[in-house]
Amino acid sequence: MGLIEVLITMVILAVGLLGVMALQAKLQESEMESYQRSQALILLEDMASRLAANRNVASSYVTGSSSPLGAGADCPTGTSTQQEVDESEWCEALQGVGELNGSSRVGAMIGGRGCVESLGSNQYLITVAWQGVAPLVAPPAGIACAKNAYDQAGSACANDLCRRVVTTIVRVAPL
Repeated sequence: MGLIEVLITMVILAVGLLGVMALQAKLQESEMESYQRSQALILLEDMASRLAANRNVASSYVTGSSSPLGAGADCPTGTSTQQEVDESEWCEALQGVGELNGSSRVGAMIGGRGCVESLGSNQYLITVAWQGVAPLVAPPAGIACAKNAYDQAGSACANDLCRRVVTTIVRVAPL
């Protein structure tokens, strides 16, 4: 085997290793997206259960889409009603209070925010939004929770391409 053959073999091997490294990076990105989505679904179900359990005052859970709980918000501190306790605990969970790294809250999604909106007729839309790792497709225009909150000027994360959302509707039967 000559020197040229060894050189060509090394180039082919280097290209293959670069491909494996790129695949590994993409797998880590996908794993992070999957982890964040699973955390969001847990928090979504948490608030849906809280709202359904306290159905007599369900309308007091409404935050609207313009003032979500979670990242960048001061969590409510009232404890005189179950609704106040629920909103406080959900807000802190969205901020990641479940796991600390030093003094940083890291137990939830990146920039987790949550909204509860009234759809009328005792129906409530619960939304959990967070910042994805890489730009994808923007969520539907009708979902306003944390809209444009994750846009970063001069980056690929513009026009809500890094905003991820999960939603559910809770229907409260009047008793």
